Amino acid sequence: MKPKSCILIGAPVDSGKRRTGCLMGPDAYRTAGLAEALDDLNYPVEDMGNLTPASHTLDNLADVGALHALNQTIGWTHRLIRVAEDAMARGIPIFLGGDHSLSLGSVAGVANYAAAKNRPLFVLWLDAHSDFHTPQTTGSGNLHGTPLGYVTGREGFGGFPNISNPVPQENICIIGLRSVDAAERAALEQTNIHRHDMREIDESGIARPLATFLERVAKANGLLHVSLDVDFLDPSFAPAVGTTVPGGTTLREAHLVMEILHDSGLMTSLDLVELNPFLDERGRTAQVMVDLAASAFGRRVFDRPTRAYV
Repeated sequence: MKPKSCILIGAPVDSGKRRTGCLMGPDAYRTAGLAEALDDLNYPVEDMGNLTPASHTLDNLADVGALHALNQTIGWTHRLIRVAEDAMARGIPIFLGGDHSLSLGSVAGVANYAAAKNRPLFVLWLDAHSDFHTPQTTGSGNLHGTPLGYVTGREGFGGFPNISNPVPQENICIIGLRSVDAAERAALEQTNIHRHDMREIDESGIARPLATFLERVAKANGLLHVSLDVDFLDPSFAPAVGTTVPGGTTLREAHLVMEILHDSGLMTSLDLVELNPFLDERGRTAQVMVDLAASAFGRRVFDRPTRAYV
């Protein structure tokens, strides 16, 4: 079978947090050779360039003052929902971030497409954080910590597009957790979201929880959206992120996740988020993320290039 087209969607979202720099992420992925890596794997590649947010007039919301760049993030969400729905019909969209608030739109749009096809959507969240806040519960006011709260239909997202197809909690799996605040922890414990922190990974390995989740996706004939945050990795391997949390996955563990995803044949869309090139070391993190994406699309262990960062 001819491989599906990979559709590169630049989403230079930099409104989800106060530390700027993620708007440079999409072009860093291009410079690091993402399109070339996919082409080498025989995938047709379509690059849509970089999007801009839709215009949005700020709603009269009581808590706006506590939130960072609410209006712009709502505009990005509108734009990405529409683009995600359209791109899913043409191939495998790869959303090049941009901070993690882009997933407010990418996941919601993919969920709409899945519903139109009468198939369930599953979400694999590879992240140090659960991102299950709402605009009312976030202590920082940074909306990159809210995507899973939004797409599961939590209340408190006034002004954002209505979620007509919320992702069922039991269809979400978070792997790599190691930084969850008290409010998020309390909320998560009341859900059916599958979550695996780094202690569990240290004790039992990363393959088992992933395989169990993928079995559920396959059994349900589901679509699978994967959201890969740079901080899934330990910052010693991937320093170009504004939310560094020590104790993340190793490069080998991260590649194993990507290789298992490819072997499953289940992934239908992908986010690459939170890359801040301003914080990088000679493009090191951008290259790591491109290499991980290549593994997810079939690059084998012994096909990986040798690289030097000095």
